[in-house]
Formats: sequence, structure tokens, C-alpha cells
Amino acid sequence: MELLPSSAPLATKLRNTLVQYHAIADSEWRVAKKTKDATVWRKPSEEFSGYLYKAQGVVEDVTNRIVDHIRPGPYRLDWDSLMTTMDIMETFEENCCVMRYTTAGQLWNIIAPREFVDFSYTTSYEDGLLTCGISLDYGEVRPDFVRGFNHPCGWFCVPLKDYPSHSLLTGYIQTELRGMLPQSAVDTAMASTLANFYSDLKKALKT
Repeated sequence: MELLPSSAPLATKLRNTLVQYHAIADSEWRVAKKTKDATVWRKPSEEFSGYLYKAQGVVEDVTNRIVDHIRPGPYRLDWDSLMTTMDIMETFEENCCVMRYTTAGQLWNIIAPREFVDFSYTTSYEDGLLTCGISLDYGEVRPDFVRGFNHPCGWFCVPLKDYPSHSLLTGYIQTELRGMLPQSAVDTAMASTLANFYSDLKKALKT
């Protein structure tokens, strides 16, 4: 188990990594799933043997409200159908915290419930916001859960220039679920989870 890292250098490195992902050329991505709410692409991850996923869709709300629903806090647990518990373990200055959360089993429990401990950071980006995270090897693993690991991931949310009451939400996710799982099951679950994230979020913002 590691000690908690210093928050400021980790936050800066994390932000820079996400900005690099955001600059990856369209030609490098392959479509994994399309729904009315979002498109999901993927490309091989440079962090581990799985994929880096990109998801994008327009959300009919203002940037701050959308990000408040995504980042660690009281809203996320209410609407995210995959997340079953969330605890803020440590809070730092400048919108940084460490959270522990658990996710439900997926694909008829082929993928068992997972636990993650993530460093989370929210900052400004262009005219909007970026909320990003990375897993830490910190804290004891709870029984009945497999500890997963999120390589650098995050959500860019910026207002549409001609429609400031709408926002373009773009996510980059690369989750190492760990455990003995067929890669095809992981790929199916990730693409579906990201598409469902948009539909769940949109429903929550309308209430």
C-alpha cells in the first residue's frame, strides 16, 4: 500500500496527460459503439494491454451543472447506475480528493463487483471544465470486491459556441478491471457502460 502522493504534481501531470489524449487525431480512433446520446471510440492504450476509450456527445445543460454531476460529490451516486458506493477518503486544496467507490457486477456477473480508489482533480479548461482521475494503490481492499485500476481518465465539458446552454462532453477512460476476464467481455462492457453513462446523466439533469 502506498502513501498518498503529493497532490499538486499529480494533478498537473494528470491534466497534461488528458490534454494530450484530447489532441489525438481522429484517424487513430475506431468506433466501438454509437447511440442517439453518444459515440464511443477506442484505440490501444499506451498504459496497459487494453484500450483507451473516447466518448462524446452533446448534453443539454450548462457546463458547471454537468461537471457537478460527474465529479465526486453528492450527485454522482444518485444517477450513475454502475456505481454502488462512494466515499471521499481525503480532501486536498484546489478541487482535489481521494475517493473510494464500488461498481456493480456486469454482463450477468461475468464481471464481478469492483472497487477503485482514485485521485480526482477538477480544473478549468478553455471555456469549460475538466474533471479527471487516476487510481492509487491505497487502502485495504474490501472483501467480495476485486480492486480495479483506472489509468489516467477524465471528462472535458465545454459550452457549444452557438448554444451556450448546451455542452459538448468528451470522456477518456482506460479502466483495468483486473481479475481473470476475457478481453471481449471487458470491451463489450466498457463501450456499453460509456454509452449508458450519457443516457443516465441526461435523465438525471432533467430532474
